[in-house]
Amino acid sequence: MPLLPEIHAHYDAAVESTRLTRSAGQLERARTQQLLTRYLPPAPAPVYDIGGGAGVYAHWLTVRGYEVHLLDAVELHIQQALQAPANAAAPLSSARVGDARVLPFEDESASAVLLLGPLYHLVERADRVLALREASRVLRPGGVVMVAGISRFASAMDGLYDGHIAHPDFAEIVARDLTDGQHRNPTDHVGWFTTAYFHHPHELKAELEDAGLDHEATLGIEGPGWCVPDFHNKWENEQFRVEIIAIAERLKQEETMLGVSAHLMAVGRKR
Repeated sequence: MPLLPEIHAHYDAAVESTRLTRSAGQLERARTQQLLTRYLPPAPAPVYDIGGGAGVYAHWLTVRGYEVHLLDAVELHIQQALQAPANAAAPLSSARVGDARVLPFEDESASAVLLLGPLYHLVERADRVLALREASRVLRPGGVVMVAGISRFASAMDGLYDGHIAHPDFAEIVARDLTDGQHRNPTDHVGWFTTAYFHHPHELKAELEDAGLDHEATLGIEGPGWCVPDFHNKWENEQFRVEIIAIAERLKQEETMLGVSAHLMAVGRKR
């Protein structure tokens, strides 16, 4: 069950390895690390990072003593993860190409499973629930699964912020996102992302529960700060970083603000 060709083409352009080190991706990374620190069991617990891209979070966790196994559907990402300087300092326990819906791991072998990317690109609900059931299968009782989704409203907010909403093609993309969450980019504009599903904040809870997992929380990752003008330069200011992260933390479970975050984090637990 391979990824759709346009999704592969998007990631084969090597856009993912640096995404979390520039602009608002830096806020996403800092907040995701904050949430991982809060919900993951102590090291050296075994963690499966499913759809973990080039290993940004996998390497960060390995340095902190976790036994991390990385799996991603894109061969380039696995190569990048294995060739990264961080991997030489603290090697991943394993890194391989694979599918979130058919995990190559034994039953009840992990203390935590991260799905910080796969649900974006499983555009059918049945496939998303299947991936969550696989996560549940490989989790030990009491284990945690942390799942990321893109907000239904992310393209609309991004388009207003950067002016792309004035482009007729982008306006059509936004209209469909807001209608049914099915994000499609028929253009060659890489920055407009690729085929994906954008979640309404309340949907992640139902998908976790349909997979047999207990839902603990759905959290906003970035809060409203990711749309601040001139983000990159402001992020260089330490006081700005402290304040924008604090606001995201303060609003993380405010239901009226969840969709304002570009990304959502759902936390589930195996019974």
